[in-house]
Amino acid sequence: MRKGIDGLLGLSREVIGEDPFTGHLFGFCNRRRDTVKFLVWDRSGFWLLSHRLERGTFAWPTERGVERKIEMRSRDVRALLEGLDLESARWRTRLDGLPAHARE
Repeated sequence: MRKGIDGLLGLSREVIGEDPFTGHLFGFCNRRRDTVKFLVWDRSGFWLLSHRLERGTFAWPTERGVERKIEMRSRDVRALLEGLDLESARWRTRLDGLPAHARE
């Protein structure tokens, strides 16, 4: 995890195949799974956020097939940072905000 902003920009473009100037959050994890870095563009520059665990590891999702990217919702990122293993968890459907006729 020695890469800084420029190195992660290159990975975003070349390996993941996405434009880092979209405003999406790009996440990267080291081999030991104890450090994650997030890169995001905010119209005036890039933010680089890093988090290293003192104990334990992140349950970083594995890539499927040849693609080197995984799309996640913000709730998945929060759950990952809190220690949840997303591959064994599943989100339950919530119907609270729907009108009665849409719930049936």
